[in-house]
Amino acid sequence: METGHETALIVRPEEAEYVALPHGGGFRLLADAADTGGALGANHLALGKGADGARPHYHALSTELFYVLDGTVEFLVGEERATVGRGGMVVVPPKAPHAFGAAAGCTAELLAVLTPGVDRFGYFRALGRIQHGLDSFDSLLPEQDRYDVHFLDATAWRSARLSPAARPRAASVPPRSA
Repeated sequence: METGHETALIVRPEEAEYVALPHGGGFRLLADAADTGGALGANHLALGKGADGARPHYHALSTELFYVLDGTVEFLVGEERATVGRGGMVVVPPKAPHAFGAAAGCTAELLAVLTPGVDRFGYFRALGRIQHGLDSFDSLLPEQDRYDVHFLDATAWRSARLSPAARPRAASVPPRSA
C-alpha cells in the first residue's frame, strides 16, 4: 500500500515464514529491516513449557521491545530478573545485557520488535537449525556483528533457570485507567 514516499507493510498470518523449534514453539518472522526501510524488525515467538528464548546477549545498535502476548516469561535485563505475564512489556536499550525464557511449567508467546531494524531472519533460521541439532551454536559466533546479537556468558543464567530458589519475583502490570 503506497502512502507518499513510504510503503506500508501488511503481513497476514499465512504469509509469515515459520521456523519451528523442537520444544513445541517457534518463530513467526513478521518483518525484517529490509521490509521496513530499516525502521524495525519484528517476530512472534512461541515458547514451550519452561523453554529458553534467548541466552544472555546484547544489541550494540538497537532497542528491543518484548510484549508478552500470553503465558509467563522470565527476563534478565542487566542484573535485574523479573517474571512478566500476559499484557506486560519489557524494553531493553542498546548495549544492555538481557535474556529470557518461558517460566518453569509455563508456555509463553511474545511479540519482539527491534528498532532500528537489523536484517535478522537469517539469524532466526540458524537458531532453528541449531535447536534441531542440524548446526552448532558456534556457527553463529562469526555472525554476531551481522545480526547485532553479541553473546555473553550464559552460565549464571542457566544456573538460575534451573534453581527454584533463584526464581525472580513476579512483576505485576497494573490496569490502565481510561
